[in-house]
Amino acid sequence: MNPFQFTRVSTPKAAIAAVTKESGTYFLAGGTNLIDLVKREVIIPERLVDINKLPLATIEKTATGIRIGAMAKNSAVADHELVKKHFPLLSMALNAGASAQLRNMATVGGNMMQRTRCSYFYDTSMPCNKRGPVQSGPDKGQPNGPTGCRAIGGSNRMHAIFGASGKCIAVHPSDMCIALAALDATVNISGPKGDRSVPFSEFHRLPGDMPQKDNTLAPGELIMSVDVPTNAFSEHSYYLKVRDRASYAFALVSVGVGISMKGKTIQDIRLAMGGVAHKPWRLKEAEQFLKGKEATEANFKQAAKLTMTGAKGYGENDFKLTLAPNSIVEALQVATKTA
Repeated sequence: MNPFQFTRVSTPKAAIAAVTKESGTYFLAGGTNLIDLVKREVIIPERLVDINKLPLATIEKTATGIRIGAMAKNSAVADHELVKKHFPLLSMALNAGASAQLRNMATVGGNMMQRTRCSYFYDTSMPCNKRGPVQSGPDKGQPNGPTGCRAIGGSNRMHAIFGASGKCIAVHPSDMCIALAALDATVNISGPKGDRSVPFSEFHRLPGDMPQKDNTLAPGELIMSVDVPTNAFSEHSYYLKVRDRASYAFALVSVGVGISMKGKTIQDIRLAMGGVAHKPWRLKEAEQFLKGKEATEANFKQAAKLTMTGAKGYGENDFKLTLAPNSIVEALQVATKTA
């Protein structure tokens, strides 16, 4: 590990100023992903700014829903009575992530900022466009490894089937973010140029030609909180996570579902998937199809079929082309029976 400077701050203003001052500076919260990246020299920081003393860990009811501070621990959010009662999808998704020990350390803001677990990204001797700006030419490389996407044509069992590019086919690893995308959350951000709010669906980005950029944060910006609006999904929510083992494993495919029903008819619905794209993948076409329809297996299968338009496998992950629609159907069946 390379030497770096360490700064501890106690206010958001001081945190933003510390990061804005010099390049190569990173916020340190729970550190459950960042420290791994530093140890592996995927990130080589000049300075880490410890933000654990920032007063951003509250979870409170608002006029329009609930506000969750960026420094709230994943375990605290999952177990909070407001979340369990009114936003069970979020609680289920958080409890499906990592291990109890990691959930006790990981923060909401840090969860949103975590990087892909693609093995090529972590191996700095292998080509990976996510570790820095994409460069071209025989002598062009990166300080911590060559460019290119080795997963294309390589080991790609865990990789994307939606929204990928020729530069990157990695997937976003978070479970929590799938629920927040489905629940139409909003991210509140503060930075050198002031405060702004971003719809959760616009916070993360697809790889395109800049796979090194996971999200739309500008330099020096800090996540302050997340707002989740009131919904009618508390009785019919479900988070399905298909993975290789029962705990401490990332999703091959996951599905977050929130539904409001009148009898057997779907009044409103939200659907999002994980393990399939560079960002939480919202299934709006399926949502529109299912609104006003009965909760039947035939309708669920048709909705799942609609979601697969444009899906593409890369060899080892071709099984996701079958697993994804089957998982959608299963999640919908469970959610519509929950009461």
